Amino acid sequence: MSNQLEHGPVRTTRADALLASVGERGVLRSFYDDDAGSDLMQDADGVSEAQEMGARIRSASGPVLELAAGTGRLTFPLLALGFEVTALELSTAMVAALGRQLEDEPADLRDRCTVVQGDMSAFVLGRRFGAVVISYGSISLLEDADRRGLYASVREHLEPGGTFLISMADTGGSQSLERDQELSGRSGRRYVLHVRRSPAEATQDITVYPADDASDPFVVCTSRLRLLEPDQVVRELEQAGFDVREPASFRSAGGSGRHDALLLQASLRSDLS
Repeated sequence: MSNQLEHGPVRTTRADALLASVGERGVLRSFYDDDAGSDLMQDADGVSEAQEMGARIRSASGPVLELAAGTGRLTFPLLALGFEVTALELSTAMVAALGRQLEDEPADLRDRCTVVQGDMSAFVLGRRFGAVVISYGSISLLEDADRRGLYASVREHLEPGGTFLISMADTGGSQSLERDQELSGRSGRRYVLHVRRSPAEATQDITVYPADDASDPFVVCTSRLRLLEPDQVVRELEQAGFDVREPASFRSAGGSGRHDALLLQASLRSDLS
């Protein structure tokens, strides 16, 4: 995440073709630093994922730290479940959008949420949490060294006996290498989401652009994810000093009816807690 924000938007094959076709109307931006990202992420349903996480967090374990919170896809369902949540997010645009949404919520819910701008791969908050949670779409933004930084930061912020939860996609090899999907944001604007997987490079390019070809400016937003396998993340967690339970499968909100997601549950090894 930090790399993408520091170095600007990713040049994807689809983005280059789109920008060439629209000429001076074209603008390239990072998905995480543009209104389109906020618009679409607010519309995504994280309820089922948050419920799976909430079921594995002890009610008396203390506050929850959500990493790479975005605009609150998991934040609001976790708050609705009664948890106190600290939402950490690096993108200024996403932090602002999350703050605007919180303003419209009841005081009881707002009082249980603290928004912090920070990097999930290197943060110091000065307190510990009963649970730390992160979604697949967020951890997959990180390169190897940044994931090691993430695990180290979580170790310093997790209460003894606390739980570190990571949701992951379980594609079973069924995803096509390239696909398009039309989506609607909370604003009512329509977008096209283009996903291109490159297994040889272990990356997945995301390109989002207006469904209306006549849009002016024609803003193209991009992001790049790493193709992380659950087994790889389990190995990394164990090397970082965590014990990991058997992954639990569940149905994501956007799934096709089958169990298409996994939840990894880790805790600090007793000799490190």
